[in-house]
Formats: sequence, C-alpha cells, structure tokens
Amino acid sequence: MVKFSGTVMDLLLPWILAYIIDEVVPEADIARVVQWGLVMVVCAFIAVLGNVTANRMASSVARDSMRVLRNDTFTAIMNLSCGQVDNFSQSTLISRMTSDTYNIHQIMNSMQRMGVRAPILLIGGIIVTMTLDPVLSAILASTLPFLAIVVIYVAKKGIPLYNTHQKASDVMIGRVRESITGIRVIKALSKGDYERERFENINLDVVEKEKKAGIAMALTNPVMNFLLNVGWVMIIFVGAVRVNAGLTAPGKIIAFLTYFTIILNAMLSVTRLFVMFSRAGSSAERIEEILQARSDIKNQDANDNKSCDESLPYIVFDNVSFSYNGNVDNLSDISFSLEKGQKLGIIGATGSGKTTIINLLMRFYDVSSGKIFIDGKDIRDYDVGVLREKFGAVFQNDIIFEDSVSENIKLGRNITDENMKKAAKASCIDSHISQMDEGYDSFLAIRGNNLSGGQKQRMLISRAIAGNPEILVLDDSSSALDYKTDAAIRKNIDEMGKNTTTIIVAQRVSSVLDCDKIIVIDEGRIAACGNHDKLLKTCAIYARISSLQSGITQ
Repeated sequence: MVKFSGTVMDLLLPWILAYIIDEVVPEADIARVVQWGLVMVVCAFIAVLGNVTANRMASSVARDSMRVLRNDTFTAIMNLSCGQVDNFSQSTLISRMTSDTYNIHQIMNSMQRMGVRAPILLIGGIIVTMTLDPVLSAILASTLPFLAIVVIYVAKKGIPLYNTHQKASDVMIGRVRESITGIRVIKALSKGDYERERFENINLDVVEKEKKAGIAMALTNPVMNFLLNVGWVMIIFVGAVRVNAGLTAPGKIIAFLTYFTIILNAMLSVTRLFVMFSRAGSSAERIEEILQARSDIKNQDANDNKSCDESLPYIVFDNVSFSYNGNVDNLSDISFSLEKGQKLGIIGATGSGKTTIINLLMRFYDVSSGKIFIDGKDIRDYDVGVLREKFGAVFQNDIIFEDSVSENIKLGRNITDENMKKAAKASCIDSHISQMDEGYDSFLAIRGNNLSGGQKQRMLISRAIAGNPEILVLDDSSSALDYKTDAAIRKNIDEMGKNTTTIIVAQRVSSVLDCDKIIVIDEGRIAACGNHDKLLKTCAIYARISSLQSGITQ
C-alpha cells in the first residue's frame, strides 16, 4: 500500500502539469498557479516518502526471507543421507547455498520494488494517456505486442542457458575446493602451473556459458529501446499535427510525452525483472531440489518400542551385502557377531571395504541385503538420532572445527568439564592442551592447522570418548601416532570404558592384536576371523601383513 500510494503520486504529477498549462495558465491567475504548484510539491513529497519507505521495507523483507531460506536449505542439506550428498556432490551444495540463494535474494528485493512500481506505472500510464488523447494512445498501444513478444522469447531462451551456466559454476567450485584442500601437495610437487591451466580451462567454460546467457538476455534493452523510441517519434509527429490542427492542447502533448517516458522506464524495469527472473528461476529450481529431497535413511519408519531379541549378541551382521553404485557389490556376505564390551579389530588392504562396514553399522547407508542388529534390534527399527547417540567415532580424514578446544571435544553435547578433561587425559592430549595459552579455551585453526597430525588424532579420540558411548569406533585413528602413544591410548580407553564395545579399523597389526576378535577383509569379503594368534596360523593375508610390519610379531 505504501508503494502503491507513492507510485500513484508519480502518475498524478504530469496530469497536474498538463492541467496547469492548459487550464490555469490561460486564465493568468497567479494564485491558482501557486496553489496547484503547491499541490505538485505535496504529491512529489508523498511520492518520495512512499517510495523510500517501501524500498526500506522491501530490503528488510528480502533480508529476513533469505535468512529463513538459507537456514532451511542448510537444514535440508544436513538431513541428506551420505548417498544423497554423493549424488549431489559437495561443490553443487555449496553453490546452491551461496550463489543460488543470492539470485533469489536479488529477485525478491527487486520484485517488491520494481515489481510493484513498474506495473502500476505501466498500466496507470496507459490508462491516463487514453484519457488525454485516444489517438496518440493507439500509437503507444500498437508497440506493446511487439514488446511482449521480445520479453517472452528472451525469458524462454534465458532460463535453460542460466541452468547450464550454474552447472558449469558447480564444476568450477569443485575444482577450486579440491585445489585449496590439496594446496600443500600442489606446492610440494611444483604443480602450480598445471593446476592453473586446469582451472583456466574450467573458468573459460564458465565464462563462455555466462556470455551466451548474457548475450541472450542483453537483446531486450536495445530492441525495446528501438521499439519505444520509434513510438516516441511517431507520437511527436502525430502530436504536432494534431496541435497544429487544434485537435489537442500543448499541455496534453507535454503530459503525454512525460507519461510515455514513464511507460518507457516501466517497460525497461519489467524487462530487467524478466532477466533477473530467468536467473532466479534457474536458481529456485536447484534450491527446490534440495528442499524437496527427503533422506533415504527415514526416521519415520523407525520403531523404538519394537521388542528386542535378547538371545542375539550385542552387534550382529547377518549376511550383509552393499553396493555404492547399485551395480557391483562393495561388500558381500558379511557375517559376524560381537558381545557387549568386546573389542573388534578390522584389518585389510586399502579399499577392501573396512570403512564401509562402519558406514553401514552407523546407518550412513542402508544395506543392499541382509540385516544388522544392535542390542537385539534391527538398526532400521531405531530412530536414526537414537541409533547414532550410541556411538562415539573417529573417522578417516575427520575434521577439527575452527573453535575452542573445549567446543571441539564437547561438540554441542551435554558433556561436563570433568568428563571432557578425563577424555583428554585418556587420549594423551591433556599435556599439550595445558601448554596452550588459554588451555581448553584456546582456539584451534580450521581443520586443526595449528596442530600436528598426531595431536589432531588425539583430539579427535578425546571427542569420541568424552560422551561415554556404548559403541566406540576408531577408524584408522592412530596412523599418525607412535606405537608407544597408540598403546597407551588403547590401554586408557579400556580402563575408561569397560562396558564399551569397541571397533578398531586399522592398518597396523599392533592396533588390533589385543582385540577379542579380528576380521580380515579382502575385496569386500571376510577372508578370516579370529584372534591374533589364530590368524597368524590360519590366515595368509594376516600373517603377511604382520610379517611386513617389523617389530609387531614376536
């Protein structure tokens, strides 16, 4: 309403000017001229005040809407399963959270400003001009169908081009992210020029696609300017003839030209809106894909009240198979069991499927066939949140956040300072924390760049054990630790959580030799299962790994 009032005042000003020229001035009444001049000043003031107020309100609405949209998009991304994140890719998720939401913000802001003002000026200007001079209005109206054809054609062509451009941008973001993550490797191998060349090729592709979209959308302004200026010339010519013939008044021609300028600017504003709408429409579709996506790890199918089979061991893998791509199995016929409080070691070659077992146990992915039980109940009968609260985990390439030491250990969980310090002591990181300037309040750099590799792993282990989990998962968590520290941490963990079921995924035989059960994985299958002594005698793969690691076997 505020924007409407200000815009109507803009439409009244040329009409009042025409009235003064044609009706008031010929009477030579200065008082009436001043009176109507003051009316114009009031209208101008209301127009400025209304438009400024409306623009401020529009900016606030766009800002708050984007805050909600970004929050909803981030929440939707966090709720995606690992498989869905793999399908979307991290680079496109980053792009949709940043550039796509920015495009939506732009159109929301512009629609509330130009989107309200331009149609009122356009339609209102046409209506007023028809009351001033129907003949000249007919000339103006004759240009409108051509303008509509241009707008519709360009908008129809622009959206697919912007879709293509956004996909190219996703690829570029992925390349940048990859290069920044691996910058140390790039520098170490002196491959800066090679990476710059790879980036340049992707960047040129993005530029080329953006140029095509830009050229298509840029046709609107010159074409519309040409059509409207042709109409303007015709109006001036016809208007001059009609004034000379006494069929209309000079004031009406002046007002008509002013309204024509208003209509011209309104049409250009509508055109700009179509350009922005084309880009925003593409972005909206990409964001909608995220918001409409529902995790294929479904909470709503959970049944936490379902009875448990108490005769089953605490953890059971029952003939489990799984494939990431749906074609070739990454795991086949995995079966084993583990009693509560026992320790399981998983060892095998790189890429054999060790981490995949952990991903299935924590239900980051659902099994292709078979079943997994925890505490006598199929994990698919648990609410996902309840299931994962049972775990404390350290994953391969796990992350340290840019936050304080205490927050990196607690990670938003209801963990007391006492338990936090016990966990830090058990993971042998407490001595390093005490040497830091502010102790547990000291800030860590992003990805823990101010920590060594061993310090990172010990910090991550303290995070995993601080919550006193029922199941502790250590996935290659000691690769940067020396043997003495590794052994000390394993001993501390055993003493700290005697009832905790522990699963250790490792490359070192020393990390698993004291486990109650050790599984040897080979090409997605269990090659052997037993304790250290048994496997040395019965499993050639395990014996070979052990013999290659000097000092491990006696």
